[in-house]
Amino acid sequence: MYLSAACLRLLAHLALCLRRPINLRRHYGSWAVVTGPTTGLGRSMAMELSRRGISLVLLDLDAANLQYVSAALHEAHPGVETKTVVFDLSLVGTAAGDESMGRLKEATEGLDVGLLVNNAAVNRPGALYVHEADVERLARMVLVNVMALTEVTAAVLPGMLERGRGAIVNVGSGSTVAVPSFPLYTVYSATKRYVQHLTRCLSVEYKHRGIDVQCQVPFYVHTGMLSPAIKATMTFPAFVATADAYARDAARWIGHGVLCVPDASQQLQWFLAGLVPDAVHDWYRLRQHLKHRAILR
Repeated sequence: MYLSAACLRLLAHLALCLRRPINLRRHYGSWAVVTGPTTGLGRSMAMELSRRGISLVLLDLDAANLQYVSAALHEAHPGVETKTVVFDLSLVGTAAGDESMGRLKEATEGLDVGLLVNNAAVNRPGALYVHEADVERLARMVLVNVMALTEVTAAVLPGMLERGRGAIVNVGSGSTVAVPSFPLYTVYSATKRYVQHLTRCLSVEYKHRGIDVQCQVPFYVHTGMLSPAIKATMTFPAFVATADAYARDAARWIGHGVLCVPDASQQLQWFLAGLVPDAVHDWYRLRQHLKHRAILR
């Protein structure tokens, strides 16, 4: 059964590569909201969407970084517009968070926002047993990865419903899809499992209203979330995608399925991971992550 499903996924991926990609601007709308667009995958995704003629509302906690990325987008793609919203997503549920959410709603008012890319996430502290971690930092991870993602989605949805079209892209993690456990990164993995389940439920709720909701699943990607020392421990570095290459594939996958692994080599990795017994995965992951723990300590 697994082999049949995995083979169908691989065939679907190949078919998509041959298919003409969706014109995201025409199909969904002329604006996109991107969270965490100043570094790594978020920055690459913002660049890719702007390359496709989509104007951007950029949301991040650092005003200077937002201005820098905004200027880079205008230089690379002069036709696009940008708006910036300073928002520390770890402050959701507080007075400061409510004020920032108000600025986001004000910035998007009257815009044809057809895309939301929930990219912002925190993965530290990691490579630690839960009892070793600073509980406040774990709580911040949950606030950003779970609560903030939910609130930003709820803020953007009404406009999409009014226009009868839109796409929400939630960035998940291979730690919840390809392997049965992700020890020592337990809370991070658990937050990404929430993202995956939220996506499926929202897709069922809103598909008939013209809104596509998708969880895109990166495995390892060359970004700041992956330290050089940890990269050096990887058994199969060829499976680590660059952020720009991943973003190009990710944009092609928008609108195609609820759960997807956009990168072809990582699709193959997903297929191969399914052939390994869960107990072996658990043993190998704990062994590798204990190496990470030793490096980071």
